Amino acid sequence: MKILVIEDEKELQQNIVDSLTKEHFVIETASDFRTASEKLDLYQYDCILLDIMLPQGNGLTLLEELKKQGKAGNVIIISAKDSLDDKLKGLELGADDYLTKPFHLAELTARVKAVLRRNLLDGKNTLEISNLILDLNERTLLINNENVPLNRKEFAILKYFLLNQNRLVTKTALAEHVWGDHIDQSDNFDFIYYQIKNLRKKLQLAAAALEIEAIYGIGYKLVAT
Repeated sequence: MKILVIEDEKELQQNIVDSLTKEHFVIETASDFRTASEKLDLYQYDCILLDIMLPQGNGLTLLEELKKQGKAGNVIIISAKDSLDDKLKGLELGADDYLTKPFHLAELTARVKAVLRRNLLDGKNTLEISNLILDLNERTLLINNENVPLNRKEFAILKYFLLNQNRLVTKTALAEHVWGDHIDQSDNFDFIYYQIKNLRKKLQLAAAALEIEAIYGIGYKLVAT
């Protein structure tokens, strides 16, 4: 899952990034209104942590734009402003939650996971398709009730495919979702081919009822066998 942290306090931003990275999320950051606006226009995120008071603008303005685009339902406002008016306005604009600074990172992580369950998985902790069960909490894959070990990237890739079953997934979209900001540093997609190749082999050996189909020159699609 990919999360955008919009926070101008450098130390807090880094603490949030470190905490959520340990939970195996892909994290991108923005420290001001303009950068946040550009990233929200260019990329899709599973969850957005949004500070209200930002250099160059107000976080609620970003939330208003997200609402117009129908993307405000995965936002958690994090702000030192604890006034009822700001909280109500944020929730009215579609934010899922509101957390007042200072807060414990464990609580933030719990709320992020709750938002992801509600918005992406209808509150469930597992993805069950055909003979596959992907447990998002335990980070395990069962095929025909047998455990299939996956590395961190393989798990993230399979989860993305399961959430987008029968949809065309471009190589760029997959790379941005699983690798985040660091994708810009890559000259090619060889690292994706390597992970996909290994994941395909594991699914085949475990007799999965799904396979990753290559769409030449574009990307991949997860389909039933």
